[in-house]
Amino acid sequence: MAAAAAKGSDAETKLREAIGGFRHDPLGFVLFVFPWGVEGTELEHEKPREWQAAQLKAIGDYLRAGGSVEGALRIAVASGHGIGKSALVAWVLLWALATFPMTKVTITANTDTQMRTKTWPEISKWFGLMVCQHWFALEATSIRARGPRGKVWRCDAVPWSANNTTAFQGLHNKGKRVVLIFDEASEIADKIWEVADGALTDENTEIIWLAFGNPTINTGRFRECFAGGRFSKRWKAEQIDSRTVPGTNKAELAKWVEDWGEDSDFVRVRVKGQFPRGGSMQFIDNETVDKATTREAIGFLYQALVIGVDVARFGDDQQVIAVRRGLDARSIPLQKFRGLDTVSFAGKVAETAAEHNAAAVFVDEGGMGGPVVDMLRKMLRGRLVVGVNFGGRADRYTMGTDEIPLVHDKAAEMWATMRFNLKNGLAIPNDAELKAELTARQYGFDPKNQIILESKADMKKRGLSSPDVADALALTFAYPVADLPEGPSAEAAFSNLQQQSADQYDPLAELG
Repeated sequence: MAAAAAKGSDAETKLREAIGGFRHDPLGFVLFVFPWGVEGTELEHEKPREWQAAQLKAIGDYLRAGGSVEGALRIAVASGHGIGKSALVAWVLLWALATFPMTKVTITANTDTQMRTKTWPEISKWFGLMVCQHWFALEATSIRARGPRGKVWRCDAVPWSANNTTAFQGLHNKGKRVVLIFDEASEIADKIWEVADGALTDENTEIIWLAFGNPTINTGRFRECFAGGRFSKRWKAEQIDSRTVPGTNKAELAKWVEDWGEDSDFVRVRVKGQFPRGGSMQFIDNETVDKATTREAIGFLYQALVIGVDVARFGDDQQVIAVRRGLDARSIPLQKFRGLDTVSFAGKVAETAAEHNAAAVFVDEGGMGGPVVDMLRKMLRGRLVVGVNFGGRADRYTMGTDEIPLVHDKAAEMWATMRFNLKNGLAIPNDAELKAELTARQYGFDPKNQIILESKADMKKRGLSSPDVADALALTFAYPVADLPEGPSAEAAFSNLQQQSADQYDPLAELG
């Protein structure tokens, strides 16, 4: 038993010595600690990609050349999808912790969702494959050395806030090692970059700053790391086309090029790793949405009340009813449901239409929407019920205008109309889901230079949910609906409609 313990101790000593030898060799570390080529493991047929190995080698070269006295090593990589950025982030993080005692690592991402659903799960995966994982404790948002030193020898995943930069002011670790990682760096606020830049100043300290991501925004600090940017001389920057990297989904990339066009902003960002020509691929900006949640909601009785209905297609999606009268989309609350059968959901829509005297109901007729449209037409005889095909052709602004640009399809047309109204007086509820969905969706241009919205499938690949609530609001702008004549006659007509709807109403009666 003592012999076995001694043997185990010898093995641990050899492991520590071996890994300690990779202090300035992150590529060697990665090749050593993970089971590359080992039969029965998920890495049986895998190896680091060429671009990943080159970045690891660059870090090692910097450190071996006396990096701790040269100032921080700054590496920025802008790329298309699927090249293995998150894997490289995990490798650098784990190498930094395992090969230098008392190392401090801080990692952040563009959103908390990105960190929780993409970045940290990838780090956890590689942690589980590492031969020396027993030296550390993996927690929900941190990795720390076991024992009391874990208070200062650790990695922390930190959400950023431009109004609270404290976590990025305390990056000092004099005489040791500091690693700062920005994932999806294009959308991290300039203020965070500025605070981090000022904090990474310790002398005789190994300082490494990595900034990776899709180049979604053509302004800001991430853009300025690259050629022509104000800080390009301080950064080792590289742009990588996903099509040049082994293991990426070439068929999917080719489909994007076919759908959007080789030189579209979408392909530039998502495939080529190039910055868009425009300032941002965000279709509706945050400031516009914030103003729409705080302005006064004004609707008039003579204005037609319109309902938008988004019908869930999949288990995680929501069924949503949005109501708008003129520029007031706030006074009547949003209704959200999950898992209602089509008959019950159609009944909810019909009840809402009757209660508020809706002039029109616009329903997404894709997927399960078709049966809902049919039922509503029976339930709401005398009211306008229209099925809307999001993928159908645009039929209102076929020439484009200064306010509503040329658009690819009906979805883009409705969202463009909604955006115009958000900028020009529309009041919306201060609903977290609605705000997030309105600002999350990106866009590009098709080969005819028409605006095309990011697909829901592509949004989900970015860790975002389907924009069901925003789509329901957009549906209220599917087509114009005539108002009542303004004046006393409008009030009388509205009063009559209220009286008609006050009678007991069973929306399911029409279905027999």
